[in-house]
Amino acid sequence: MKRIGMLTSGGDCQALNAAMRGVVKTLYNSKEQVEIYGFLNGYKGLIYSKFQMLTGKDFSGILTKGGTILGTSRTPFKTIQDPDENGLNKVEAMKQNYYKLQLDCLVILGGNGTHKTANLLSKEGLNVITLPKTIDNDLWGTDMTFGFQSAVDIATDAIDYIHTTAASHRRVFIVEVMGHKVGWLTLNAGMASGADIILIPEIPYDLDKVIDKIEERDQRGSGFTIIAVAEGAISKKDAKLSKKEYKKKLEKMPHPSVSYELAAAIQEKTGREVRVTVPGHMQRGGSPCPYDRVFASRLGAEAGKLILDNQYGFMVGYKNREMVRVPLEDVAGKLKSISPDASIVKEAKLLGISFGD
Repeated sequence: MKRIGMLTSGGDCQALNAAMRGVVKTLYNSKEQVEIYGFLNGYKGLIYSKFQMLTGKDFSGILTKGGTILGTSRTPFKTIQDPDENGLNKVEAMKQNYYKLQLDCLVILGGNGTHKTANLLSKEGLNVITLPKTIDNDLWGTDMTFGFQSAVDIATDAIDYIHTTAASHRRVFIVEVMGHKVGWLTLNAGMASGADIILIPEIPYDLDKVIDKIEERDQRGSGFTIIAVAEGAISKKDAKLSKKEYKKKLEKMPHPSVSYELAAAIQEKTGREVRVTVPGHMQRGGSPCPYDRVFASRLGAEAGKLILDNQYGFMVGYKNREMVRVPLEDVAGKLKSISPDASIVKEAKLLGISFGD
């Protein structure tokens, strides 16, 4: 008998259910006797012993279902070792609930913050296996995360839809894509939709260079410009500020986000009409695309195999089109960002896309 705990932590995304289904189907198909304990709402469920016993029926019909059947929440790693409002030691509570249920393994699905806590629990002696979830595709140790391709599809559609109205009204349109620290989603959606300018956190932009591209298109007779902007895009001027100074600047900024600030600056300098569209949490929602269904199922199957092999302390990753086992300590606390010299950036520039640099 194997007793497996499962939880989904952090922001939701497509294919969480598909990944969990992959784990469970693999275990059941092995003929191993299995009990599945689903912890509700992320690490909070493990801390406060909120769980449900799950059977194979609970994982039937969820391959195409978005979100997570277990619910999720954000439990910041920076406060995970601080007592809660009642003085409860959260790490000790998680360990006690793990041992109380006599779990053989804890399967955790999540992104960067989730993996920091997963690695902590692993170091505390719990058997942990993780799966790489995030629409940002910024987890170290894997070429791809599930949820990313579905989000790219949605962001691409959003920019595609903007093209017709931008062309009709001969306007500059900014589409703000999710991604505070990295620009994988913005870069891929921008290239897929034919954006003229792509602004990402890893490549600080010069406002004058952005305007140069807009004017270049005007002179060619294009008449409109599409700018794909990551949430965390930053100007060269702001990039020179310390983290503390930049945070203070954002707090005092009169605009809802950097996209609106950029729109105001372009309008002021050029007199052009600029519109901003923010798809927002749509990018996390809906049914996973076929790629993510297959990918998440493969990750889940490999996680199931790890459990059957009694191999713990790993994230199931994806390298060179193959599933790999990555030690949690190699993943936790590391960010997979885009190098300004990456081949995909160079190729985008060959296509005439400006990064404002």
